[in-house]
Amino acid sequence: MSEEPTIVDRPAQPCVSVRATVTMDTIDTIAHRIGEVMGWLGAHGHRPAGPPFIRYNIIDMAGDLDIEVGVATEYPIDGDGQVVSGELPGGRYVWATHHGAPAGLVGAVGGVLDWAAAKGLTFDREQTPRGEHWGCRVEFYNTDPAVEPNPDNWVTDLAFRLA
Repeated sequence: MSEEPTIVDRPAQPCVSVRATVTMDTIDTIAHRIGEVMGWLGAHGHRPAGPPFIRYNIIDMAGDLDIEVGVATEYPIDGDGQVVSGELPGGRYVWATHHGAPAGLVGAVGGVLDWAAAKGLTFDREQTPRGEHWGCRVEFYNTDPAVEPNPDNWVTDLAFRLA
């Protein structure tokens, strides 16, 4: 985590995404589909209303991750079965910014979790038989690798909804 987290209020945001179940070893198979979602959006005459994201719905670090990759839109857009319409829910979020390569995100996430625990904050999450189910836990990728190829200069925002 590059900066001290803050608490922010975020309105609900429509989005489009693709969803998959992966493991930590296969997470790239869904992460690389961000370009596909962005291309789909443009091919259907729409523009993104924010940076691309990865949303972690269910997390079992030793097993499966239920995640989606997508992009916020200005208004709800019908999907086509492969790309689906959805919403990033509104609410109070812990917000933190990570400067650097994606390899540092695990440490940044740990920093956010530790910071929130020290403040007595409770996240919108529950333990299920499949793993931790999160109401909304998102990484927003603010840097376009085509514009800035050096991952050490990338900026990622972390947003974890509070209970």
